[in-house]
Order: sequence, then C-alpha cells, then structure tokens
Amino acid sequence: MGTRTGFRDRWRSLSPLPPPGRLRTLSLATLANTVGTGLWVTAAALYLTRSVGLTPTEVGLGLTVAGLVGLTASVPLGGLADRRDPRALRAVLQLAQAAVAASYLLVGSFPAFLLVATVDALLVSGNLAVRAALVAAVGGPEGRVHAFATLRAVANLGVTLGAGLAAFALVADTGWAYRLLVLGNVATYLLSAALIMRLPPYPPVRRPVRPRPGRALRDGRFLAVAGASAVLSLHWVALTLILPLWVVTRTDAPPVTVAAVLLVNTLLTVLLAVRLSRSARHALPAATAMRRAGLVLAAGMLLWAATAVVPTMAAVGLLLGATVVYTLGDLWHGGAGAALAYDLAAPDAIGAYQGVDTLLAGLARAAGPALLTWLILDGGPVGWLALAGLLAGTGLTVPPLTRRALANRAQPLPASGQPISSST
Repeated sequence: MGTRTGFRDRWRSLSPLPPPGRLRTLSLATLANTVGTGLWVTAAALYLTRSVGLTPTEVGLGLTVAGLVGLTASVPLGGLADRRDPRALRAVLQLAQAAVAASYLLVGSFPAFLLVATVDALLVSGNLAVRAALVAAVGGPEGRVHAFATLRAVANLGVTLGAGLAAFALVADTGWAYRLLVLGNVATYLLSAALIMRLPPYPPVRRPVRPRPGRALRDGRFLAVAGASAVLSLHWVALTLILPLWVVTRTDAPPVTVAAVLLVNTLLTVLLAVRLSRSARHALPAATAMRRAGLVLAAGMLLWAATAVVPTMAAVGLLLGATVVYTLGDLWHGGAGAALAYDLAAPDAIGAYQGVDTLLAGLARAAGPALLTWLILDGGPVGWLALAGLLAGTGLTVPPLTRRALANRAQPLPASGQPISSST
C-alpha cells in the first residue's frame, strides 16, 4: 500500500496535469487538442505532397500566405471574447476547426489547399486569443499565469504523444494511413470542444463604457512591451528551424542530435514550466523575469555558436547543454510574457489585448525564418552573436517599458473613460 501511494505521489509531482477542478478540465481539453496538433504537424507535409500531390514549394508558399492572413483574426476574435462567454466561443471555434481539418480530405489542388489553409490559419490565430481570455477567466487574476504555464506543459506533452502516434503512419507511408491521421485530428477537436463545454459559463463581468474597435492597438505603451516580447519570441524560430539546419551543415554532430535537442527541450518544458512561472505573476516581477530570459537566451545562442568550432563529442555535449540553458530562458520568457500581457491589459478588454499580443508574436515568427536564415546560416557564428545581442538588449528594455506602461494605467485610456489599476 505504501509503495502504491509513493508511486502516486511521484507521478503527481511529475505529471503536468493539475488536481481535479476547472483547470484540470481545461488541461484535458488542451491535451486532446494538442495530441491532434502532433498528429497533423508531424505528417502534414507528407500528406499534402504524397497523397494530395502538391509540390513542396506549393505547400511552403500556401502555409506562409495562410499564416500571414490568419494573423488578422486574433484581435477581432479576442475582442469578441470580451463581449461573449469565452468558453462557448472557444468550443464553437474548436468545432469549426474540426470541420476545416476534415476539409483537407477534399483538397485536390493548390487553390483548394490555399483556401482551406487560410481558413484554418484564421481559426487558429483567433482561437489563441480566445484561449488566452478563457485561461484568464478560469485562473482568475492570481492564478492565470499559473494556468498558462500548466497548459503550456500539457500542450508539450500532447504534441509529443501525437507525434509518437503519427510515427505509425509515417512507417506505413500510405494514403490511407495519412487520411487516418487527418481523421484523428478531427476527433481531437471534437473531444476538446466537449471537454470545454464541461466548464461553467464565463459571461463578461462588465462592458466598456464606450467600446471602440482597435482600442488595444492604440495603447502604445502596451504595444512597446508586447513588441519586446515578440522580438524575444524569435528564439523559437532559432530552435525549431535554424538550429537543426545549423547542426547538419555547420557542426560535426550527427543529425540525430537534433532529435535529442528537441526531446530535452520538450521534457524540461513539461517538468519545469509551472515551477518557473511562480515568480512572475504580475507585471513588475514579470518584467524582471523577462530581462533574465533575454540574458539567458542570449547565453544559449552563444553556446550554440561555439558548436561550429569544437570536435564531434564536444559539439554534442555543447548542443545539449546549451539547450538546457535555452529552455530556462524560453520558460521564463513564456511565463513573463503571459503575465505582462494580462497585467498591462485593460481589465474589461483582456481578450482584445491578448489578440494584439498574439498578433505581434505572430508577425515576429513570420519574419523570423527569412531573417534568421540570412543572419545565421549565411553569416555563421557572427550571426548567432548578433542574435544574442538582440535578445539581451531587448530583455534589458522590458523593465523600464513596463514601469512606463504601469504609470499609464493610472490614467484613463482614450477609448474607455475608466481608470485602470496597475493590477488586474
């Protein structure tokens, strides 16, 4: 009996799932959703090229165009979450995404693919802003950053599980195997929507006195902080796109090291995301954590740069060690970014402000591949040094920008007519 209890205690300490309650329900919905994400992302390129018959160029171009168009949905749908129940709105969006995911089975040409991918990207972008509003409602002012970190850990677990399941289809490498993955993705959206509807409704507490479109887009001090966080989010492009290419073209490390790097990042995220979010639940400590994140991420970039000039075993060890450093910076950035986006938002426009934050991060990540490919893969170690300088410098600007934004919270925003406190 004692052994069984000890095992349960160890599992609870390692599992990212929270105790039973509303956050557990939302976590299970996220887990279902991200298992589908792992299924689709792992096999999407092969399905579209091998089963549909698109060229790799068409797939890349279509996803780029769709992604840029999709960013336009984040602000309006985030604003809608301020005026409607974000739980019901997210469930509706999940059902819509299930229908769009199923539509990939009907794609047979590039124009059809572009249409489906664009609608998909619009729903994904808008859903991120609505999810942020729902997380704020479930977690409350004191628990929303903890909830955000919990869901991030759960999402990493879900994507990993989905990618593992997708491996069976990759081994089979048949049209039917890829279609089953598409159907699996559809099923996870439906399950996620059903779980979300088990949450209680969250009607808006109060409405703005004079609601106007684009209010969050006119809050220059919030834009400055969110823009700095968006610049720091370039580190994600460095990890997922630039580093794998760097490993195979500029280092003596074997290509399998890329999988080890991503595995280390995923495991540490699952284990540490909640723990590292505890010190940054409000704006000022979050700004300090963001500064720390910029400096730690810069150190990770410098360590990755050094892998080009060391022998094989040293390169492997340095890549893995640098990834540990990088992941700490990544998690501090994620938790601090969430806290700042929530705490610097107008209390009656949480969804709209999260939409702007999502939009800026999306723009940075859209520009990131071309920028960092030119800077690092063409520039070599000097490019990593430049990126490190950008990340460190940006992190250092966040505390003064945050203090400036908090000072502005004592004054009424032009579109509201209501004073906004420094803490939501």
